[in-house]
Amino acid sequence: MKIIKKYNSTSLIIRIICGLAIGIVLGLLFKNLKVLSLLGNSFVGSLKAIAPILVFALVVSSLAQGNNKLDSRFGLVIALYMISTLLASLFAVTASFLFPQTLILADTATAETVPAGVGEVLGNLIINMFSNPIKAIADGNYISILFWAVVFGLAAKTLASDGTKNMMADFAEILSKTVRWIINLAPFGIMGLVYNNVATNGLAIFYDYGKLLMLLVGCMLVVALIIDPIISAIVLRRNPYPLVFRCIRESGLTAFFTRSSAANIPVNMELCEKLGLDRDMYAVSIPLGATINMDGAAITISVMALAAANTMGIKVSFLTAIILAFIATLAACGTSGVAGGSLLLIPMACSLFGVDSNVAMQVVAVGFVIGVVQDSVETALNSSGDVIFAATAEYAKWIKEGKPLPKFLGGTKETEV
Repeated sequence: MKIIKKYNSTSLIIRIICGLAIGIVLGLLFKNLKVLSLLGNSFVGSLKAIAPILVFALVVSSLAQGNNKLDSRFGLVIALYMISTLLASLFAVTASFLFPQTLILADTATAETVPAGVGEVLGNLIINMFSNPIKAIADGNYISILFWAVVFGLAAKTLASDGTKNMMADFAEILSKTVRWIINLAPFGIMGLVYNNVATNGLAIFYDYGKLLMLLVGCMLVVALIIDPIISAIVLRRNPYPLVFRCIRESGLTAFFTRSSAANIPVNMELCEKLGLDRDMYAVSIPLGATINMDGAAITISVMALAAANTMGIKVSFLTAIILAFIATLAACGTSGVAGGSLLLIPMACSLFGVDSNVAMQVVAVGFVIGVVQDSVETALNSSGDVIFAATAEYAKWIKEGKPLPKFLGGTKETEV
């Protein structure tokens, strides 16, 4: 019991860093510790399993309680998500012209069926919205989960008795408590994930595709540390970096290792609660962000498509590249919230330049090779941005209403729970 108390009293970030260090050391020394790999897979699997049910329960419960909280903040959150993704894509296009990349292509990749155009991506998004709600929860289809949760929540608000509404609230709280237990064990899961990556890939990934990785990661770091903070600063008229660094530390770090925006939803929910945000808002905006706030995906699609064009000797005008940026922004909204989800949209973007589909699939293969690093950074950017902009919209309303901001933003309100 003393060990458990000491563990729980230690900062989660310190515990995660310890797990990270142990995972790296063991990954370099031992190559076949299946128990550690099992820890990592179990951690990600548990988050993926609980997240769809948690999101559905929270949204239904919030709407059933009769709180009309989806006000101007919700519109602002969506606008911030889309503006951020567009600016990320535009920056990636500009950086690709300043530092053009070419690829070494060899074998044709094998992957799932990829969409032929933006229209098909958005069409699939709409079709997925109306899928069977039970199947949507089982598959982690968050667009459908949100749609049906809103429908059921509005129906329950009108028809359900107070006892039923209280039961819904209790069920949502039970799931939230379960998520807190899972997150508390994150250091062990991250230790397993890091071990598996290091033992399988070593450090060679940095040598073979170093320049391409540097461009991708560099663009993502600029968006995370400059572009997103500027957007937040314009809205809040405050120094956004205390909020940005906290979101990167408590959301981005976990997302880096899980490599799944969907799996990181419970982590973001927990962080939003710590930040004192309105549960009725973040219960909807966080899972929505995991679907449409895809800065990293837009960067990956833009950079890889332009690298494919350069490899084939296709001259791309800057105007055409700007069109690519808009296409990548829309396509990113249809990216699956799982590891490597953005890579399957690269052939669609390549088609804008007339790149052969076989070549495009080889580019996807390169993407899977560098995905150990690229997809991790991409997910960290996407997931931390979800909380940054949800908090920005919330705090903007506090400022407008004259409410005190949290202490870490220079206010007087204590938000930590």
